[in-house]
Amino acid sequence: QVQIVESGGGLVQTGDSLRLSCGSSGRPFASFAVGWFRQAPGKERMFVAAITWTGNTNYEDSAKGRFTISRDNAKSMVYLQVDSLKPEDTGVYYCAVSRSTYHARPPSRSADFVSWGQGIQVTVSS
Repeated sequence: QVQIVESGGGLVQTGDSLRLSCGSSGRPFASFAVGWFRQAPGKERMFVAAITWTGNTNYEDSAKGRFTISRDNAKSMVYLQVDSLKPEDTGVYYCAVSRSTYHARPPSRSADFVSWGQGIQVTVSS
């Protein structure tokens, strides 16, 4: 069983950068796609970015340009770099591992992911 743990969140100011980390304990997730989702206050959880086992990436339109997802399979880690943070980036960020392996294209639907972390809060002050 894969256990997912996110880290790196916190309170930051507009324009700052931060890097969220996602790690797994138990079964390595090198052959799985990994995604990041965000749930803003009062809103549904939404897709932010995902990366396949080979490093192919996909971003939600509003995340293109400021968000960068990457992975280090040797460490079973996936990262989400966020630059030029805006207040609208505030929310709980979730890391999730895909239901199936060896995706050619990064999945983006919640239903495509089966193992979820507890989430980590990112608050961007204006």
